[in-house]
Amino acid sequence: MKILFYCLTVSNLLLGTIANGQQQEPEFKPYSAESTFQKLKKDHPFIKPIKSIDGTLLRSKENKTYKKAGGNKLKLDIYRPQKTSKDRFPAVILVHGGGWLTGSKENQRAMAQHLSQNGFVAITVAYRLGLEAPYPAAVLDIKDAIKWSRKNARKYNIDPDRIAILGASAGAQLATLVGETADSNIYEVNPKVSDNVQAIVNIDGIVSFIHPEAAAEGKMAGIWLNGSKEDNFRNWKEASPLEYLSPESPPTLFINSTQPRFHAGRDEMIAYLKQNNIYYEQYTIPGTPHSFWLVEPWFQSTLEYTIAFLNNVFEIKTE
Repeated sequence: MKILFYCLTVSNLLLGTIANGQQQEPEFKPYSAESTFQKLKKDHPFIKPIKSIDGTLLRSKENKTYKKAGGNKLKLDIYRPQKTSKDRFPAVILVHGGGWLTGSKENQRAMAQHLSQNGFVAITVAYRLGLEAPYPAAVLDIKDAIKWSRKNARKYNIDPDRIAILGASAGAQLATLVGETADSNIYEVNPKVSDNVQAIVNIDGIVSFIHPEAAAEGKMAGIWLNGSKEDNFRNWKEASPLEYLSPESPPTLFINSTQPRFHAGRDEMIAYLKQNNIYYEQYTIPGTPHSFWLVEPWFQSTLEYTIAFLNNVFEIKTE
């Protein structure tokens, strides 16, 4: 694992200003389903919160430690179909958004619960945020969560050969990067357990930090990537999923808002997938703001697109 150092000038630029001789940490608003609903309803008064799921309709195991890092226990939540058989189900690793600095695994709870109702083992993952540990910590954490899921496949009814990764916003960038760098020596590799996935679901996340359409990525990305694009271009390029496309790239689903800044690199990635006969789907939900997946009616559309795509990729027959 690469060792990253903050120099004083970059730290001052990205992490705040000096006031009264003391370093001031930046403040970022909490990012949750509730805060998103309150923000979006001002311009979209018709939206509604996502309905909760009856816990008796699924099996859940929450706050299971999958890794210890920096003195912290990183946890995940597991939601399984409510069946008593020994069947194996496809798994979906869910990665929350929040600009690499905020958010929590609970933001993906509703999606995970609904996926479990539709025949998937859904696992929401906490990872180290950028103010705690910069890039590539989050990437390594998510890869370790995949390895943990594969190692515990039998215990949690997971088919280890059918694992997808789903991310939203910054989580979509992370999910796509993890999916495109399977078992890569760029990141830590455990040759005994693979971190590869068989499908990617990208919900309104950029796939390149250095694409011209990514010009709006600034302070939050800079903190996570340990410097601005001008100061640390290497990290900005290395963290861009578009740089790793290959004939072995997994099938990919893109679900997008109508906000262009969150599409950076998407069209180039789709062109590559199409040229190499790699299955993909792409949907833009009309009239949507960013974070559309955290409220109704757009959550339902996101869920339906995701289930249909995964059923297709994993050849799951539905009644």
